[in-house]
Amino acid sequence: MKPPVLLLCVLLFCQSWAFEFVIDGEWESQLSGSLDQYHQSGRHRRNILTSEEEEDFEAIQGNDITVKSYKMESRITSRFVHTTVKSSVVNSGSSAQSIGFNVQIPKRAFINNFTMNVNGITFVGSVKEKAVARNLYAQARARGKAAGIVRTNSQAMETFKTEVHVPPGSKVEFELHYQEMLQRKLGFYQHTLHIQPGRLVPLLQVDVYIYEPKGIKSVSASNTLGEQFAELTRITHTKDKAHLVFKPTLQQQRKCENCTDSAVDGTLTITYDVERESNAGELQVSDGHFIHFFAPSDLSPLSKNIVFVIDVSGSMWGLKMKQTVEAMKAILDDLSMDDYFSVIDFNHNVRCWSEDLMPATSIQVDEAKKYIQNIKPNGGTNINEALLRAVQMLVKASSRGVLDPRSVSMIILFSDGDPTVGEIKLSTIQKNVKRVMREEFSLFSLGIGFDVDFDFLERISLDNRGVAQRIFANHDTSEQLKEFYSQVSAPLLRSITIHFPDSDVSDVTQNRFDKFFRGSELVVAGKVQPTDLTTLQSYITASAANMNLNIQTDTDIGELDSVLNTQQHSFPGFARQMWAYITVNQLLAERALAPSAIKKRKITQRIVALAVEHQFVTPLTAMLVESQDQEIAERLIADSPKDSKHGCCSATLLNGQTLEHVVYQPPPWILPTSAPNEVKKGDQESIIPGQITPGQIIPGHISSVDNDPHFIIHLPKTNMDICFNIDSKPGHILNLISDTGKGITINGQLVGAKKMKNNKINTYFGTISIYSRTDAVQVIVGTNRIDLMEGRNNHSFSWGATTELMLKGMKITIVKEQQVTVTTDDGISVMVLLHRAWKKHPVQVDFLGFYMPNDNKYSSQVHGLIGQFTQEPQVKVYDVHKGADPKKKEAVMEVKGNKLAVTRGWQKDYRIDKKQGSDVYCWFVHNNGKGFIDGSYTNYILPELDSFLPSL
Repeated sequence: MKPPVLLLCVLLFCQSWAFEFVIDGEWESQLSGSLDQYHQSGRHRRNILTSEEEEDFEAIQGNDITVKSYKMESRITSRFVHTTVKSSVVNSGSSAQSIGFNVQIPKRAFINNFTMNVNGITFVGSVKEKAVARNLYAQARARGKAAGIVRTNSQAMETFKTEVHVPPGSKVEFELHYQEMLQRKLGFYQHTLHIQPGRLVPLLQVDVYIYEPKGIKSVSASNTLGEQFAELTRITHTKDKAHLVFKPTLQQQRKCENCTDSAVDGTLTITYDVERESNAGELQVSDGHFIHFFAPSDLSPLSKNIVFVIDVSGSMWGLKMKQTVEAMKAILDDLSMDDYFSVIDFNHNVRCWSEDLMPATSIQVDEAKKYIQNIKPNGGTNINEALLRAVQMLVKASSRGVLDPRSVSMIILFSDGDPTVGEIKLSTIQKNVKRVMREEFSLFSLGIGFDVDFDFLERISLDNRGVAQRIFANHDTSEQLKEFYSQVSAPLLRSITIHFPDSDVSDVTQNRFDKFFRGSELVVAGKVQPTDLTTLQSYITASAANMNLNIQTDTDIGELDSVLNTQQHSFPGFARQMWAYITVNQLLAERALAPSAIKKRKITQRIVALAVEHQFVTPLTAMLVESQDQEIAERLIADSPKDSKHGCCSATLLNGQTLEHVVYQPPPWILPTSAPNEVKKGDQESIIPGQITPGQIIPGHISSVDNDPHFIIHLPKTNMDICFNIDSKPGHILNLISDTGKGITINGQLVGAKKMKNNKINTYFGTISIYSRTDAVQVIVGTNRIDLMEGRNNHSFSWGATTELMLKGMKITIVKEQQVTVTTDDGISVMVLLHRAWKKHPVQVDFLGFYMPNDNKYSSQVHGLIGQFTQEPQVKVYDVHKGADPKKKEAVMEVKGNKLAVTRGWQKDYRIDKKQGSDVYCWFVHNNGKGFIDGSYTNYILPELDSFLPSL
């Protein structure tokens, strides 16, 4: 008997000629009892793929029938997919016959509606508790009338099947709906549709509509339909929308010119990724629910500590072992020099290539590959001892201080069977491993073939912060193993928490994650509380290679809904359904790990309530399909498996962690103050050097350089501001601060305007670098991104989110589209201000400003265009008189033994108002600061962004 995953029953209270159904399967109650009893009851109850189940698949089954149409449509909105499959069929034969409707759906999808119209009688589905299905099933069996919906095993799909017996001339219309959330793997989302009508169809059409609010970065399609269909798939693509259509004509469907058989038999896969503005991810709000997608990039991977645990029992003999060895060689070659590893192989005994974790040097990797090559499968399977030995190896290395505290430790288990030696009770093995595993370790399990108890591997992995994946024993087993390893080979973050203000949200899904791997995505969803707020904020904390991250982002609560209302092919209810989809899957994972019957019962009640509300056919609910005609009492029941094979999300949490809101608090000097009254530019006759006038900005003891580029040097002893410009060339790197005593240098690289103005190219700082030689850390602030470099670790952040980072002795704070503040442990703080120009402006470009307080603690060796003035020179201004411009007084300045002609004017402080700026009145030194700065400005031009200033 084949094990069903879905069941469809019918009760016929009248017109019994219309349907004849056959049930094929078992109910959950028939599989009740403990896990170990189920295991011992025989492998015939397992999901074993038999040759009978590998027979040719046809979407529409029946002899002498006419398929009028077959349509598939998927609407993808923000990674959530709603798929509809429709078919219209006529019994064109002379006698009654059965017509089958089969659809291959992803294992992770939830069916949420099924409609069937037979000769004008419409059956509409609604999800109910499973108890309803049991009662109706019993009644249907008593009447001898039943129908089956069965899922069979395949690599990524399961099969929905139903069958209806109709008289000649009958018209039957089928319509199936299912929903799923796309998971990002190796940098892409994939959506696959199986197109196997089994016969020629006058109207065969597939449409996939994608809408991603932040934009679609790339989109492509592939298929296994054959070369004759290669040019028939068309994709249209705009910034945020894509549409794929596949619509072969009747002639194009034929295997040959005069054939009556269809050549359409295969899959159509659409692959895409989205634009990401920042490492804060994408926060969306719609229909009273929020979704936060988090997939940072441009981060250096964390080092790994891996113990590979390989089943080498007799059942692995032959192709399985050969492909596992091939995969392992490639995986070992992929290890980096910073990784540690070892290999354990087990049958009835457990052996170690090395009793200790070894660094992944080329010599050690070659030795391990030789060891694996010589493995000869034989004997039984002692999973319990092998896993305990692997945990012991990680604990030993951690206790000895061998492992980097920020590294990621994991066990990867390869097995094709069940335990036969040592401890064989699955629940005991699970408890044994859980007892010794540390919170920072993870277990990933790869179940090879269908002879392995995949449910057990899934539970033990989820229980230990990992996942399980089935590997299909065929010619590409090696590629499947390598692909899985690629998904976990580059951990970028650990201990991630995505938090929201408690008063603004409720019913939040899992928001604490043990690890984040490159190319994947973390998703958190919840409900938005009804308040007067117009903006929702999120706060992210995480640990990266050699630094801690605090990231803040926000979104307009009503913006997305207004946009969705204008999108013809979007799915407006996506956020509500996605939240329910994630929540139900996480609850199913929790239920599988429930420690008691009471806990399991409470979780079950929550799952049933959510599934009924959101119309999901889950392992605990069933779909009641009833006729809309009250005079006709036919009913059908669609049911799903007792255990979830498509759970999306682990319910594992990081224990004992708390989080406070990440609120950026700028240093006091960042925000200037102003006097109460405003001063006009024409009312400056009474300005006296060193005196603060009404309305003048009090700089907060700062020096700065901004605009094209204008320097403001504040001299705190005389409370005076001195200004000068530097007219250099685009590409030149100017030194602002060079302190060999503290080992820090700050340089800025100039960019030019788009074209000349008044026969001159204005220059601005386009890049500013803060480099600490002591910490070997460099922060490079550009107008497009902020790069952090520390040894071989390079991290990149956009201006799109507020982020706080701790990297060795530096604290780096990025305020979204505003500024970057860098503070060192030894008392140095600077701020880089971002100026955005209109992209279509004919002259202006984006540029940066630089600000620093005068109480920074530099050494006596500090120099640079700004740094030299931390040791304040004596300045005397006298002979103040009217100048050529009546608005600007002129005077003589004595400084550094020079007498300079200076002009009283003003420059701009942009800390409060980046568009207009605030006036700072100062004495202006002409000729690139000549006489005020040491030497010539050309002495401050350096070759590299991390260069120090030579002695002048």
